[in-house]
Parts: sequence; structure tokens; C-alpha cells
Amino acid sequence: MKIKTYGIALATALGTTLASASAWAVNDMPGGPAVNALNLQPPASSVAVGQHFVHDFLLWLCAIIFVVVFGVMFYSIFAHRRSRGHKASDFHESTAVEIAWTIVPFIIVVGMGVVATGEVIAQKDTSSPDITVKATGYQWKWGYDYIKGEGEGVGFLSTLSTPRAQIEGREPKSETYLSEVDNPLVVPVGKKIRVIVTANDVIHSWYVPALGVKQDAIPGFVRDTWFKADKVGVFRGYCAELCGKDHAFMPIVVDVKSAEDYSAWVKKQRGDAAPAEPMKTAAAPAAAPAAAPAAAPAADKAWTKDELVAQGEKVYGASCASCHQPTGKGLPPTFPALAGSPVVLGPLAGQLEVLLKGRPGTAMVSFAQLSDADLAAVVTYTRNAFGNQAEQGVAMPADVQAAR
Repeated sequence: MKIKTYGIALATALGTTLASASAWAVNDMPGGPAVNALNLQPPASSVAVGQHFVHDFLLWLCAIIFVVVFGVMFYSIFAHRRSRGHKASDFHESTAVEIAWTIVPFIIVVGMGVVATGEVIAQKDTSSPDITVKATGYQWKWGYDYIKGEGEGVGFLSTLSTPRAQIEGREPKSETYLSEVDNPLVVPVGKKIRVIVTANDVIHSWYVPALGVKQDAIPGFVRDTWFKADKVGVFRGYCAELCGKDHAFMPIVVDVKSAEDYSAWVKKQRGDAAPAEPMKTAAAPAAAPAAAPAAAPAADKAWTKDELVAQGEKVYGASCASCHQPTGKGLPPTFPALAGSPVVLGPLAGQLEVLLKGRPGTAMVSFAQLSDADLAAVVTYTRNAFGNQAEQGVAMPADVQAAR
């Protein structure tokens, strides 16, 4: 512990120049790094502080080795050049040199291990968490289920909320372009958060640099990591594993609140959300029933067709447009068109079955985690958009409930 404390102090002193040059401000500005930023994101957890220490230590160690090795090499070339009358020495071996170039690298490697081992062990210590959250990677969004601690039973999807108009260049890009979501992961400050990470389709990676967490999400496997935020703020990350065509469109946003604000958020989630089925993944059975997103549309509301179409357009933009395209023309053969689709124009039960169960062996996954109202709305929208005029043009939440 003393070695780590002294090391952090040394690294802080050595890294002052780089830190002062950094223009990162993820807590003060909603966007990413400023242009020409030089350093890492400011750490917001003890693990991230340790990672900064290891990074700065190794950076300066490499810089010193570079200066020493190339300094000796350049001096030797300059001072012993042929134009000054020097002749190359002719010798077979040097025991002293061989011992030196064995021992010195060994000491360097051992020193690096001493510095890094404590940090690696700390990163893997997921014991005794205050709150446990399951993060499930989908193409291309994240699902969160609170399965232990305050907030247990809350669950929702977190999807990119950047407007399509910005993505397509039809309007100016905001400071949070491709770094904003509709439902961020909300946690309390100063509490140990264990994150169980898995995936529903392909390999993803849950990465929030300011909190010092990065864990691959692998279908069929359950991995875990943890963090404890030291300050209130919004911290942004991304899927860090190439996972398909919209890999760049599945950001991660962690909203760290005070204990009081977090408790109020949990109460709001439980009060406003309608019950929903637990989110099932290929990796593990669902651990607890998941609630629908905050302010989810009421399933018992008397919906009109126009209201369903309007709500369905929002759901389609958040959950479907990335694959089937905003125009509904898709990207065949991987992502079939919905315009003129026999599934969309056919019996209502067939489309609901695809949405609720997905299609094994294809990119179409189950969307059973959405509320009955949202599923009814998106079905109604697709049956009346893109030139479609289905005979059964309206789906009600009761139809979805009956099909589950």
C-alpha cells in the first residue's frame, strides 16, 4: 500500500505537464474530448486513479529507456565515426555486457509487475457490492437489469438517442453526438457497483474509461467487473468491441447521482413503469423481473390508431431503424426490407411471434423486453408506413399480451 501511495504521488508529479495540457472535461462538458487533448479522461474512481498511475509510470519509464538507449547509440555513432579515425573493435563476447543486458531488463520487468499487480487484482475484486446490475449487449443497444441492492427489479433498454437527422448530416451535430442515450445507467455515488456483463448475439464490450471499467460481453458467458464513482456526474463510454455495422452507435452513459437523488429515481422507476417480462439472454437465465423503461406507455390505455402510429415511429427509430433503415428498405439479405414484407402484411400473429421470439440463426433477436404498448405501437407503425397497407393494420397491447 505504501509503494502504491508513493507511486501515485510520483506519477502525479511527473504527469503534471501532460495533465495540465489535457482538455478533457467529461463532467463539465457533455461531449467527448476537446480537439488536441493529450491525456486520458479525468479519473472518477479509485480504479481509474490506479490506471492513471500505471499509465504515467510506464510512460515515463519508456521515455527514460528511450532517452538512455538512443542517447548512447547516437553518441557512439557521433563520437566514434570513421571520419575521426576510429576503428571498430573486434571482440567475440563480453560476459559483463551479457550479464548487464539480462539483469537490467529483468529488473525493469519485475518493477513493472510490482507496480501493476496491485491494480490488476483491485480491478477483479467484485466481492461485497452494494448494487449489482446486469448489462446485456444487443445489436446495437444495452439492456440493464438491477438484480441486487436498492433498485432491484428495475430494468430497461439504453439506446442511442442522437437524432437520425444529425447522423445523416441534415442538421448540425450536438456536443453529445453519438454519445447520448435515452435511458442512462443510474447509480449512487460512493457505492460499489458490480456489473455482470453478457451478450445476446455477438461479442460486445462495456467500456467507461473515466470509471476504469472495461469488460467484454460474450454470448453464453457471464463476466463481471465493478466500479465505485467518487463524484456525481455523467460519464460516457462506448462498446469497445467491433460488433457489426452499427458498432459506433451503441454508447454507454452512466449517470452518477447523490444517494437521495438515486433513491428518488428508483421510486420513480417503480412508480411509473408497468411490469414487464425479465430480459432473457443466451448467456444466462434472467435473475429478476425487469420493469419497463421509465414513463413507459400505459398498456391499459385506450389507444387510437394515430397514437399507436406516433408512438411506434419513436420505437422504430430507437430499436429498428439501425437494421431495417429509416426508410424500411433494410439492407438485404442480412436485414430484410419491411416495405412490402409478407410478414408485416400478413397475419398479425406472425409478426408478433417474430418480435417476441426473434429468428434463430439470423440477426433478428427477440424484443420481448419491450412493453406491450411499445410492441403494439411499432407493429401498427410498420403496418401503415413505408407504403404498407396491412389488412390487420392495428395491434393493441392486449394482442401482444395474449401472444407472449
